[in-house]
Amino acid sequence: MTRHWTPLAFVYLGLAVVGLIGTMAFNVLSVVLMRDYLGDLFGGGPAVTSISIDLLVAAIAASIFVIVESRRLGMRFGWLYIVAAGVTAFAFTFPLFLAMRQRRMTERRMTERAAPRE
Repeated sequence: MTRHWTPLAFVYLGLAVVGLIGTMAFNVLSVVLMRDYLGDLFGGGPAVTSISIDLLVAAIAASIFVIVESRRLGMRFGWLYIVAAGVTAFAFTFPLFLAMRQRRMTERRMTERAAPRE
């Protein structure tokens, strides 16, 4: 079972953990300080707005990739990564998806190699 976990999959999992801890720490801080989260995000000046739009567009493109790629590889519940991003963070769910995608691709390669050839 562990043979499907490649070094690249572990890198993606590590990034997912960093994304989860890093974003959740500041989300909790925002709640504790009773800040206007969206106001701070989009009203913090041109530089903050620029990076916010940059990351939002990248997250939308990556969300489309998650849906398309999960369907192509036959991964069930690909949409759940997008939904979970709203509850946790896309910095967590996207690398997590990439890790699971890497496992799936490794599994498929191993299955193809093991299949008898005619």
